[in-house]
Amino acid sequence: MISGTYSLIVHVPYSLAISVGGLGNVKFKSGYYAYIGSAMGGLEKRIGRHLSKKKKIYWHIDHLLLHARAVDVITAPGKIRKECEIAEELAKRLPYVDGFGSSDCTCRSHLFYSSDLSELITHVLNGFRACGLKPEKGIRYGQT
Repeated sequence: MISGTYSLIVHVPYSLAISVGGLGNVKFKSGYYAYIGSAMGGLEKRIGRHLSKKKKIYWHIDHLLLHARAVDVITAPGKIRKECEIAEELAKRLPYVDGFGSSDCTCRSHLFYSSDLSELITHVLNGFRACGLKPEKGIRYGQT
């Protein structure tokens, strides 16, 4: 089991507004989003859960993934939670969905937006590196 930090890169094909748990109704522009999380119980297990079609809707990202598709994953192994550090780095450079994925911390958000996939991935990779991590891009996990 490898623990660490990850980013799901998600494509929202059209603008939409959906109910997201305690956040209520949230608007999403069409484009690409990077969700930042940690998986101290194992990257493969957590990412596999996110990509699974059959799951209990629990986290904010679960609500979004009912309407969007994960197109890539970026991971960095490690035993220390770095998701909040990365989220703070990305908040300096990218628009974000206020409060998304950050109900258990003081971050502004853990979900960041760009209309350009390449730009988003570059910012995420740089954010991981700025926090002392060595990101691995393009690791694909099976969908169930």
